[in-house]
Amino acid sequence: MSADRPTLVATDVDGTLIDHDELVSDRTREVVQAVVASGIPFVLATGRPPRWISPVVQSLGYAPLAVCANGAVVYDSFNDRVLSASTLSVDELAALSEIALAVLPGAGLAAERVGASAHDAATAQFVSSPGYEHAWLNPDNTETSASEVLAAPAVKLLIRCPSRTSSEMYRALSPHVGELADMTYSTENGLIELSAPGVTKATGLVSAAERFGFDLSGLIAFGDMPNDIPMLSLAARGVAMGNAHEHAKAAADEVTDTNSEHGVAKVLERWWP
Repeated sequence: MSADRPTLVATDVDGTLIDHDELVSDRTREVVQAVVASGIPFVLATGRPPRWISPVVQSLGYAPLAVCANGAVVYDSFNDRVLSASTLSVDELAALSEIALAVLPGAGLAAERVGASAHDAATAQFVSSPGYEHAWLNPDNTETSASEVLAAPAVKLLIRCPSRTSSEMYRALSPHVGELADMTYSTENGLIELSAPGVTKATGLVSAAERFGFDLSGLIAFGDMPNDIPMLSLAARGVAMGNAHEHAKAAADEVTDTNSEHGVAKVLERWWP
C-alpha cells in the first residue's frame, strides 16, 4: 500500500485492539472514531462469537460490523443481527471429533453455534463435553453429552488439551485434518479451533466487503495470532502487534507496538493524527 489513506480498516480484538485489561484505550478509541468520521469503514475481525462483541462495543464507543468466529460469521453489532454463518455440518463434526480424540486422547470438545442475534435464547450457543476446561476466564458454556456437542451444525469445533500448547496440538492434528476443515488457534493455551473448509478471517472480510461494497484494495489489517495470518496476508498492509506470535509477525508487512502500548492507534495516526 502506498502512502494513500486506507480504504478499509480491519482489526483483531484480543491481544490487538484491546489492552491487557480488555479495554480500548482512550488513544485508540479517538483514532477509531476519527476513521469512522472520515467515512472509512472500520471492521472487527475476531475469533470471538457475536455474544462476546458487546463489551468491545461499549469500550469502543462505536458498534461496528464484526467478522466473528474466525470468519465464519458476519455480525451487525449495531442492529444485533447475524447476517451470515458458515457452518460445519453434523457429519463433518463427527469426522473431526473422531480424528481429534484419536490423535489427542482425552481432549475436550466444544461447539460454537449462532442464532439470529448475539444472545438468541432459542440456540444453545456454546456446548461442551463433560469435563471441558475453558481456555478463558468467565466461561459461558453449557455442559452436555459428547453426542449433543456434535448434534447440530456449528461455526466452530473447539478441541481443548490444557496440558499441551496449541502449536503442539496443531502439529499433531494437521496431517490428519488436512482439508476437512480450516484449523487455527488464537491462544497458546491448548486450544485448537476448526471451521468449515476454507473459512478464515480473510474470507469473512471478503464476504463482508461484497455485501457492503467495501473497497479491499487499500485494506489495512491488525492482528497478533495465527488465526490472523490469512487476514494479514489479504491486506494491502498487514500489521502485527509487538506482542504477536512469531508466525503472525512473519506474515505481516510491519510490526507495531504492543496492544498495551496503543500499537493500533500509532499506525492509524499516520492518516488520522
